[in-house]
This record gives sequence, structure tokens and C-alpha cells, in this order.
Amino acid sequence: MQSPTSKPASGERTPLLSDGVPSRNSSDSLRRAEQEDAAIHGTPLSPTPTARTRTVRELLLFSWALLATAGVIVLAVVLQHRNSTTTPPTPTDPIPIIPGDPGTGTPYPAISSLTPKKDRKRNLIFMVSDGMGPASLSLTRTFRQHVNNLPMDDTLVLDQHFWGTSRTRSSNSWVTDSAAGATAFSCARKSYNGAIGMEPGFKPCGTVLEAAKRAGYKTGLVVTTDVTDATPACFASHVGYRWQMDEIAMQEIGEGVLGRSVDLILGGGRCHFLKNSTAGSCRQDDVDVVEIGQKKHGWGYVDDRAGFDSLKLGKNVSLPLLGLFAERDVPFEIDRRHMNDVYPSLSEMAVTALKALEEATKDSEKGFFLMIEGSRIDHAGHINDPAAQVREVLEYDKTFNAVLEFIEESDTEGVLVATSDHETGGLSTAWQAPNELPVYNWHPEVLLQANASAEYLTLLLQQHMIANPVEEQQQLQDWIREDLVEKRLGIKDALEIEINALASNPLLAMNIFSKMVSIRARIGWSTHGHSAVDVNIYSSGGPGTEDIRGNVENIEVGGFLRRYLDVDVDEITRELREKMVVDVKEAEMTGMDGHPEEWFVEVDGLVGYTTA
Repeated sequence: MQSPTSKPASGERTPLLSDGVPSRNSSDSLRRAEQEDAAIHGTPLSPTPTARTRTVRELLLFSWALLATAGVIVLAVVLQHRNSTTTPPTPTDPIPIIPGDPGTGTPYPAISSLTPKKDRKRNLIFMVSDGMGPASLSLTRTFRQHVNNLPMDDTLVLDQHFWGTSRTRSSNSWVTDSAAGATAFSCARKSYNGAIGMEPGFKPCGTVLEAAKRAGYKTGLVVTTDVTDATPACFASHVGYRWQMDEIAMQEIGEGVLGRSVDLILGGGRCHFLKNSTAGSCRQDDVDVVEIGQKKHGWGYVDDRAGFDSLKLGKNVSLPLLGLFAERDVPFEIDRRHMNDVYPSLSEMAVTALKALEEATKDSEKGFFLMIEGSRIDHAGHINDPAAQVREVLEYDKTFNAVLEFIEESDTEGVLVATSDHETGGLSTAWQAPNELPVYNWHPEVLLQANASAEYLTLLLQQHMIANPVEEQQQLQDWIREDLVEKRLGIKDALEIEINALASNPLLAMNIFSKMVSIRARIGWSTHGHSAVDVNIYSSGGPGTEDIRGNVENIEVGGFLRRYLDVDVDEITRELREKMVVDVKEAEMTGMDGHPEEWFVEVDGLVGYTTA
């Protein structure tokens, strides 16, 4: 393995120093490039071409250019004559090419046939990869190829269904948060950072999920974070700001002005549904949301792995169903796989929801709308933990494939659209150390060696220090090196300064663990927040999906969702504005450069991140 500080081998070619010669460079520029290439790689410089050789080459190029120009002029005259003497054809819309297969040129049917008929039963699955930018796909694709010894053309399922890209800015910032990003999807409206189903001015906006429920569809939300977090909240609640999670929980079960709009909720965040006198509660009041949901709105409730298993992957579900399988977030997949008897995975919850909603609509003229979020890709980006993020993306890719298989096997028309609300972390699959020349490489094997997230290691460290308050510093450092760094991160060359920093600053341990992995893997990060880069759109294809091909605004994705289901979101908006009273004092905004304090939370003395 190449060490973290190693430089390219003397004979190694770099992507920027390719053998191809740009056609427009002068011979002097080419010569300077060859000299630079030879100096970097230590290779001998080819002899300078003679003046006669250069003259012959220039004459040949001039002759070729003259002939090509004459040919273009003749062709233009012929075409102009033909157009002036024939009846112009009736213009038609271009027919899009099947995604992922541009080489065949096989067309879709006429676009008019792609518009869903109003009386046709249909299912719509919308997936959100919170915080996943294009670099996360590159990271995961290469990691998978390395781990499984796959060829370079073996790609992720997502890669094979690439559809376009989405622009992500919010109404008050070039860099969005998840709340404004999800509101763009649910309401098809731009809004301010922090907005949950709200437009600027704290005006509630109807969501596609609420309109779908009103129209007779069954609806569901599946996430790996707290179900009151920004993305799921934006589809089924309306509050001024995302940190009003106690109120969001109430609205999600049906205590809002619209009544109950969701039929199925699976994820974490149990603490917001338990009264604060109950162990494991994080509510600020003594309201038992679960009890209200069961008695007033008819919710079924499961809260552990045994309860999830009793659902039999959706074959034994009565709606409405609330499944809360973690006090806050479901653990990162890199950790959850070692706790499979405690927490279900994203793919398991998604398959369960798909089957349950299919069963619930089998005798209905309407299908269902389901939002599935790979929530913790974002958290790994905030922490700058590449080992955790790559496993999150792999699990998301697995879930995407499971949805595709469901659509293919279903007798009901269905469409899958997937995108991200934003990118998190400013991820780069290259890192240049200070005072070092660039190294054109990164090391996926470093991520393979790690078997725990920085978040989980931080929890273990803090628990150990609480349990051993009088432990000698050297003993603590030895335990950190052996049990955490070597055993769980697979790092055998930890520096004394790194071990000392972990022992001396346990509240900063999460960032330190993450940086130890990133540096050795040569992975770079520019922020612990979000970035403004465009994010990818993926789709199964199908009726109307050509509307979101290419580069689009995120609100155009939201517009597609409502058009495909053929639902009246504006009617919901009017009703909300007639009936709702928004507490603006709870929702006073900072300026455009304000830093949302909820990104950093303190829970039982532990510092961690929430989705931003």
C-alpha cells in the first residue's frame, strides 16, 4: 500500500499529463509541456523536431484545413437550396434516448404516450440520498471495485440509471440545508434554510404526500434518521423551523389541521414520541404522542427488532403503522451490521414498506406514494467519515435496486425517482498534504480496514473514560491504540500526537478518528457543513420522467412528483393557509450567513451531529 506521504512512482503517468496532444497548442507550448512532464516523472526528453519537419507538418495541416473549409461551404449551399425548394416538415418534439444506453439510439415511444393517463393506477417511489454528491458515488464505486476485485466497468446500480443533475440553492442562500431542500421536493417551492413545509414569510405550502392522501393514495415515509428530522418532516408537517421536532411528531401522527396524512412511518426518533417522564424521551413536555396516535388516530406501533420482524417484510402489516426502531438515529450501516439483531437496515424497511403499501392498495383504484431516505450519508459527510459514508451509499444503492425489482415485478405501473437534497462535506477523492506535491491516487483499502464509525468509536471512548475515571494517562492511551485505533480502524501506524489528542480531547474524538482515516486514505474534505455543488438525479424511467432529464432546479423534481400522481397540491396549500396559525416568534431567522445551531447537539454529555 502506498503510504500517506508517498509520491508518484517515477514512471507513473498522471491524468493531467496524458499522452494525447491538444490540437490547438503551438509547438512551443507543446515543448514546454513535454519538458514539465519529463521533469516531474524523471523520463528522458524526446529530441526537438527539426525546422524542416515543422514546416512540412504545418503545410499539411494548412492544406487539410483549406479542403475542409471548402467542403463545408459546398454542403451549406446544397442544404440551403434544398430547404428553399421543398416543403418544410412538421416539427416534432425530440424523442429521448433510453437512459444508460446512448450507444444504441433505441428511442422511447412517442412522448405523448409517456404522459400518465388520469384514470391509470400508479405507484411513485421517491428516494432521497441526503448529503450524497457526485464524489460520494466515485468513492463508493471505486471502493466496491477494490473490495470485490471487479473490473473498471462494473458500476453501481445508481450509475446505470443516471438521469440528470439538480441545482440545490435555497431562497436565502447559495448553500441549502435539508429542510429547504426537502421543501423544494415536497412543495415544489423554494424556501429558506430551516423551513419545514413553509414558503418564505412562514406561509405553509401543501405537500405532494398530503395531496396524494387526499386523492386516495396510500402514503409512507422510511428513513434511517429521526422521523421528525428535516426530510421526512417536510412531507407531513408544517412548522417555522426544523428544530420544532416535538410539534413535528404531533403533526406526523395526525394532530395537524389536515388530520392524518401518512399511513406508514418507519425509522428512528422514538424519543420525540414519548412523554418526558418516560425513560428514553427527549420531548420538552409530558405529551405521550404514541398513545395519542394509537387511541385517536388508530396507529399500530412497533419499537424494536422483534416488532419489526413480526411485520414479515410487509406481509403482516395493518395500516396505519408507526415503527420507531431507535431512540434517535439508526446506527451507521458500518456499525448496524454488527447489531443486526437490534436494528433493521434501510433496505429491509424499504422492502417492508413497499409490500405493505402494495397489499393495502391491491383492491384500490389508486396506488401509493412512498418517500425513502438514505439519511445518514449526510451525517457521515458532516463528520467527514469516509469509512462510514461508503457503507451508507452501498446500502442506499442496494435499496435503490430493491425498489427497481419491486417495480419490475409489480402489476401496477410504477416510477422511481431518486436525488439528493445537497452535498455534504465537500468530499474529494484526493488529498494533498501540506508542503507536499500532489499525489494522483487514493487508497480504498484504508476504508476496508475500518470496521466501525468515528461516531461509535467516540461513544466507546467516552463510555470507557466514564467507567475508569482514575485510569492512568498511559493506560488510557494504550487502550485507545489497541482497542480502538488498531482493532477497529485497522490503523497500525498511529502517531503519538494522534493518540494523545484522543486521550486529551474526548469531545473532539469524532473528528480526530475521521481525520486519521481520511488522511491515510488520501480523501479530502472542505467543510463539516454542506456545499453548493449540483447533485445527481436517478430514475427508473417511465411516464413523464423526461421532464427531469438534464440539469434542472430541485423544485422541478417536486413538480414532477405532483404531476405524475395527478394531485392538487394547491388545494392543500389553500386549506393550510385558511386554518393554520404559525408562531413566527419560534421561526425568526438569522441572516443568510447564519450557522444553524442545531447542527451540533449535546446529548448526555456527548457531542454529535444531526442532519443539517
